[in-house]
Amino acid sequence: MWIEMEFNGDGDFSFATGNGNGVARNGLAKIHTTPQNGNGVCHNDSSTTVKAQTIEQLHSLQKKKSAPTTPIKGTQGDFAVALSEEERQMQQLQSISNSLASLTRGTGPKVVRGDPAQQSPHHTPKVSSHHHHFTPTISVSDSALKFTHVLYNLSPAELYEQAINNEKGSFVTSTGALATLSGAKTGRSPRDKRVVKDETTEEELWWGRGSPNIEMDEHTFMVNRERAVDYLNSLDKVFVNDQYLNWDPENRIKVRIVSARAYHSLFMHNMCIRPSPEELENFGTPDFTIYNAGQFPCNRYTHYMTSSTSIDLNLGRREMVILGTMYAGEMKKGLFSLMHYLMPKRQILSLHSGCNMGKDGDVALFFGLSGTGKTTLSTDHNRYLIGDDEHCWTENGVSNIEGGCYAKCIDLSREKEPDIWNAIKFGAVLENVVFDEHTREVDYSDKSVTENTRAAYPIEYIPNAKIPCVGPHPKNVILLACDAFGVLPPVSKLNLAQTMYHFISGYTALVAGTEEGIKEPQATFSACFGAAFIMLHPTKYAAMLAQKMQQHGATGWLVNTGWSGGRYGSGKRIKLPYTRKIIDAIHSGSLLNANYKKIEVFGLEIPNEIEGVPSEILDPVNTWSDKNAYQETLLKLAGLFKNNFETFTNYKIGKDNKLTEEILAAGPNF
Repeated sequence: MWIEMEFNGDGDFSFATGNGNGVARNGLAKIHTTPQNGNGVCHNDSSTTVKAQTIEQLHSLQKKKSAPTTPIKGTQGDFAVALSEEERQMQQLQSISNSLASLTRGTGPKVVRGDPAQQSPHHTPKVSSHHHHFTPTISVSDSALKFTHVLYNLSPAELYEQAINNEKGSFVTSTGALATLSGAKTGRSPRDKRVVKDETTEEELWWGRGSPNIEMDEHTFMVNRERAVDYLNSLDKVFVNDQYLNWDPENRIKVRIVSARAYHSLFMHNMCIRPSPEELENFGTPDFTIYNAGQFPCNRYTHYMTSSTSIDLNLGRREMVILGTMYAGEMKKGLFSLMHYLMPKRQILSLHSGCNMGKDGDVALFFGLSGTGKTTLSTDHNRYLIGDDEHCWTENGVSNIEGGCYAKCIDLSREKEPDIWNAIKFGAVLENVVFDEHTREVDYSDKSVTENTRAAYPIEYIPNAKIPCVGPHPKNVILLACDAFGVLPPVSKLNLAQTMYHFISGYTALVAGTEEGIKEPQATFSACFGAAFIMLHPTKYAAMLAQKMQQHGATGWLVNTGWSGGRYGSGKRIKLPYTRKIIDAIHSGSLLNANYKKIEVFGLEIPNEIEGVPSEILDPVNTWSDKNAYQETLLKLAGLFKNNFETFTNYKIGKDNKLTEEILAAGPNF
């Protein structure tokens, strides 16, 4: 006997009994309510029986093997040695185990694939084999008596599940992004970032006054590394990302990130370049490894430690250790510091800049500190986005270092930044934002957690992104400054020496209200527009920039996106439409053909006219009603430039120091 359920056409269901011939009155297959095969699983007898005894088995049938990828043409697996799936996984697990090896114990943990929460109670994990030819100092420890489960290169969907199920403060917003909290630290901790000073780095890196490189010794690094590795090994599961840096295939860097949070794994999934399945199979040993044990503090009594936070970079071991901070940006910028060290050794210039390309192949670099409009001006619907933040300039052209974007979200709106707004969807990470508890709609103006709210998303989420993220040699190098003193011109054409001077200076100005305690404009200088991340002396990057600009015929420009007609509080900020017209004139090449005049003190060349821009604002003195106040403010800013540049005057470029003298001569003269 069976019961038939059918749709009667009036919006209702009706039930009838049948005689067992397998066909209902409407000709559709019948749904049996009693099992006919004795296994307790109901099935549609018009199709093959589902071979599943439990819901776990049913779910296993849904799953197909895949790997996260960044859209990119070509792979490098053509000459790889053929391995079985089991052999490849064994090698992969062995590599991860070796990464997590402790020098005290001499061996890595027993690592297995998969989430322990989903392991069958009767399942015995298969352990990778270890072949060691020495006896560790301590042969047995508690961590050796357990398995460390590796969640390897999970997809965004899998990482969402891990975060929501296991990490307090993780939510899905109304647009599908994963909102999460970074803990007590909502920004980078530059004073807690240290670099191992050894025989090599002592000679190569920039140390001392003005340098971001705070030294530590090898022993202290190993103490912190041991603390991080022990913490990660004590966990039931860790997340491992194997990914790439640099879209230039000839200079690509393989990185491995070992972390304890799904949030960190998803963040790096977005920010690094995602391997293709073939590339992942043949990934091999990474060039650099990050151990992110940010939930666990460093020991404050350890030598060199000044707080419970420590971000440590060892260039000799090609490793980075993070303790005491869960802010994901530390990983991104730690890798950027690595590239600032590795790339110049290959005669490749690493740059903290945005980059876009016109439809005719003309590339522009955009340098600028926070609040200068770098993101806004480099994002242009009429041009292709190569990248928003980190690039390399090689002998072949430019390439993006990253596979994603890390955008500020404070006061974000659909009208002002439609591309960023639309990119915050499923797969994106939102850090420290505030949202409605019921609708999950984000309030981007809310600074309750921090003003440094951020979104991390793959670059292909931007509609006009150029994939792969590479381009020809730049035609224009644009230095952006938000001058709150109101004395720099809206645009100036720079010669090579001036470009180096202003590139090394890295000037912008904070205004009252942006930071607590600031009552008037405050000059800010950040060497190479990214002093916190550079490893070598700024003049080395500047010399490489000048050489490449000269070789490829690029033009330098200084663009003021700040005030005109007076300093902040009395003048007015230069209108964005005017700045866009200036940038358009740079891109088109029309500004190169303009007539120029030189202004006093800074010696900058300014155009007499630009289409769509009022001519009177091009020379800042015209916009000040009080000419004496203008002169006084101009000399004050020039003095700040000179004082800042004293940090770099003792560093010689070249054997005869001629280039250093040229750069100094390109600064303010009064």
